[in-house]
Amino acid sequence: MYDAIVIGSGPAGISASIYLKRGKKEVLIISHEKSALEKAHKIENYYGIESISGKELYEIGIKQAKNLNIPIEQDEVTNIAFEKNFIVTTVNREYEAKNVIIATGTNRNIPNIKGIKDFEGRGVSYCAICDAFFFRNKNVAVIGNGNYAIHEAKQLKPVANSVTILTNGEEMIQNRDASEFEVDETPIREFRGTNNIEEVEFANDKVEKIDGVFVAIGTASSTDLARKIGANVKNNNIVVDENMETNVKGLYACGDCTGGLLQINKAIYEGAKAALNIIQKG
Repeated sequence: MYDAIVIGSGPAGISASIYLKRGKKEVLIISHEKSALEKAHKIENYYGIESISGKELYEIGIKQAKNLNIPIEQDEVTNIAFEKNFIVTTVNREYEAKNVIIATGTNRNIPNIKGIKDFEGRGVSYCAICDAFFFRNKNVAVIGNGNYAIHEAKQLKPVANSVTILTNGEEMIQNRDASEFEVDETPIREFRGTNNIEEVEFANDKVEKIDGVFVAIGTASSTDLARKIGANVKNNNIVVDENMETNVKGLYACGDCTGGLLQINKAIYEGAKAALNIIQKG
C-alpha cells in the first residue's frame, strides 16, 4: 500500500510526488496521457529559465521523479473508490493508498452532437456510478470507444435494462469486455426529447428510443474521477480547501483541475501544498 497515489505526470503531479518522496512517503505516479505542458511551444515566463519548450520541461520533470526512484506506471485510471483506504482502479489492476492526489489537468470530452448539452441532467450524465440508480430497468447508452466507456457500461449493466455503446463513428478498441455489450459504430446526428432525452438519431437516419446517455469519451477526466467518489465539483473544477484537499478526506486535487490561473507556477505550488499537508498529517 502507498502513502499516496498521484494521478498525472504534469507539473502539479511531479511537484507533489517529489515533495512526498523527500518527505519519506511511499508514492506512486499513474499516468496515461502526457501533460498539456508538452503542447507549449515556448515557455519564457518561468523563473530561472529564459526559454524552454514545454516538451523539454515535461521531460525534465519525469527525469527528476525517476532519479528519486519514484515509480511511474503508464496506465489509465478508470475509477477511484474508498473502502478502508482508497482503491484506484486502472485498466490493468488495482492499487491501494492512504491518500490520492488528482493532478490530471482539466478537460471534458463533450462530443459535438446536436442536443447533447440541452439534456445535461435530463438524461445525459458524465458519471455512471453517480447516476446509475436513476436509470434502473431503463435503456441507456454510453458514448465512447475506449476502456473508460467499457468501464462505465459495466457499471450500468447490473442496473439498466439494456446498455449499448455508441462510438459515434469511431472504431471500438480491442477489448474482450466490449463483447458483453451491443456496440453501434454509426455516427450520431442528434439527441431529441421533450423534458428528458427520448431518442437518438443516427447519420443513416435510423432512430432509436433511449432513456439515458452516459458520456465516456477518451479517458476519465479529473472531474469525472472526483465525482465518482463524491468530491465537490463546481464549474468543471474540483473544489478544494487551502490545503488542496477536497471534501473527501485524503483526496486532493491540484493544478489546472482546480481552476483559476492555468499556469505552471500555480500547478507546482498546489502540488507542493498537497504533498506537504499529507506529510504533516503523518
